[in-house]
Amino acid sequence: MTKHPIRRRSTVGWSVPLRAGLAALTVLAPVTGGAAAQVGTGPTAAPLPPAPPIPSDRPFVGTMELAVDASDTDHQVFAVHETIPVQAPGDTVLLYPEWEAGSHAPTATVTELAGLMVWVDGKPVDWTRDPVNMHAFHVEVPKGGRSITLDFQFLAPSSSHLLRPDMVIVPWQRVLLYPAGWYVRDIPVAATLALPHGLTSYTSLAFQAGGDDKLDFQPVALDRLVDAPVYAGRYTRRIALDKGAAKPVFLDLLADERANLVVTDAQVARLKALIAGGLKTFGAAPYRHYDAIVTLSDALSPDGGGGGIEHLEEGEDNLPAAYFTDAPAQLNNLDLIAHEYVHVWNGLWRTPADLWSPTFNWPARGSLLWVYEGQTEFWGRILAARAGLRTRQQTLDKLALDADLVANRTRRRWKDLQDSTNDAVYMAKHHVGWRSWQGREDYYPEGVLLWLDVDARLRELSHGRRSLDDFARLFFAKNDSQTTHTYTFHDVCAALDKIAPGDWAAFLDRHLHTRDTNEALAGLARAGWKLVHTDIPTETFRQSEAEAGVTDLDDSIGFEVDPDGRVQSVQWNGPAFQAGLSPGARLTRVNGQAFSTHVMLDAVRASVSTPLSIHVDMDGSTRTVVLGYRGGLRYPHLERIAGTPDRLSELLAGR
Repeated sequence: MTKHPIRRRSTVGWSVPLRAGLAALTVLAPVTGGAAAQVGTGPTAAPLPPAPPIPSDRPFVGTMELAVDASDTDHQVFAVHETIPVQAPGDTVLLYPEWEAGSHAPTATVTELAGLMVWVDGKPVDWTRDPVNMHAFHVEVPKGGRSITLDFQFLAPSSSHLLRPDMVIVPWQRVLLYPAGWYVRDIPVAATLALPHGLTSYTSLAFQAGGDDKLDFQPVALDRLVDAPVYAGRYTRRIALDKGAAKPVFLDLLADERANLVVTDAQVARLKALIAGGLKTFGAAPYRHYDAIVTLSDALSPDGGGGGIEHLEEGEDNLPAAYFTDAPAQLNNLDLIAHEYVHVWNGLWRTPADLWSPTFNWPARGSLLWVYEGQTEFWGRILAARAGLRTRQQTLDKLALDADLVANRTRRRWKDLQDSTNDAVYMAKHHVGWRSWQGREDYYPEGVLLWLDVDARLRELSHGRRSLDDFARLFFAKNDSQTTHTYTFHDVCAALDKIAPGDWAAFLDRHLHTRDTNEALAGLARAGWKLVHTDIPTETFRQSEAEAGVTDLDDSIGFEVDPDGRVQSVQWNGPAFQAGLSPGARLTRVNGQAFSTHVMLDAVRASVSTPLSIHVDMDGSTRTVVLGYRGGLRYPHLERIAGTPDRLSELLAGR
């Protein structure tokens, strides 16, 4: 198969190696007045010190001991005591994890580590922070030294809500240091954890509960420890979703209030159907057991939206407090548990080759995030629909939101989907003011449309006999090994070719590099549907607005505005943009009336016949602008294309 092409900037006219070419240009360039380069004059760069040891796959002698005290809920401080066996005398480098697998980015910060004290064989020693890598600490171990002991604190940000009297979350990667030079899978660790009194703990790790609310964990490899965070709560409930199975699955609920633990039999039945559907689609489970750990907390989901992190034998699913008790208000959260469950196969059992890392400080590359996250998001939509978590119409409405986001991404004019896979690295924890133009992790919604196109094409090529279910069963098939298996672009294409022969490299390349919105949406048409707009929003759209805290007028005048009139985002080159609006502007009057959400909606609705005038306050200056828009209100929906095969309905029905 053709390998995934690498797009490079044109080098026409460069017929010599780059360094030689630059040297030649230096010689040939004419000297012109004061603009001449001053080669050889002024300071020269100081050499960088040696980098920390490169990790290698080799034995580690002994077992790290890690004791974490998570009982100080008053100060939200984790206290850590750690013992690391010495491997050799001399400079030992200890690393604080920086890259987090769930974010695919260096989102952990050593800023929150404090109070580091070090002893070697009981004698205090000094440590030195690496002058370049702030996450690396050097300890000089004397000859004959046997163990390094550490004490420090992880100062949990109050906004993280990790340490509260009634609920504690222990992300192991934030409460440890580990020696550089080894793959983390080669480092054994024995951990203990002290918790506030009276909490019930959930984790996929094996442990024994001791006295004083202490948990003693069976020794595991460091990568396995970090892949199994601990959740503990005062108000909890456990529900079996795959009772009696050789590899059991449980729903572990932790709530801020006991009343939110109420779950109906019908809700449990749908979650059981989800687990059964996942196993039917992907085949044998790669886990020994699985815990869907669900927090029901508005503190952890303050905007009403959910968020999760994937692990091999557990899923972190942070959902609003009323997720089960007010189910009709959760339309945009109904596939979160499904998404994290699918990651067991796509992400943990099999993962992109350039995304896999040997340590928590080794840079990851996300060139295949459109598979890792995009296909997982696709399967989350589909499995939730098949399990009845969403109705057919609710699923169509959710897919309409995906398609609308893809249609509104003007960033495609300069930045393709393949480049968006870099967003996780450099955009993490940074505000994006012009999202439609900058893009942000578009491999999620655009991945849904991409894989919808793949499924429809498989059905098309095989005359309805094969689908993406066949790909999933083949590509994610479990063998006897417990080791993560990596995949490449070529592997994806080869598997698709086995299902239905075709030039899959060229097909996927068009999606990854297209500048044409119609090509990005091609999967809808191939599946027999199209994106349309009407003046009535779906309930799914309304709830999406509520979670974002805005009135979303992206499809009409091209901005989103909060209830106070503050513009939160502007569609690049849309009507609002052309009128001079930008994020941060405050709307005070609309068509002469004081701003309110209702006044704004009425004005846009009337724009078909009445020009829309807005009074704007920006950075202390005020002005009135008239928007050149006459289209009324517009909201996304899906509509059947008459006379075409309905492959989307076939997909939702499953087998």
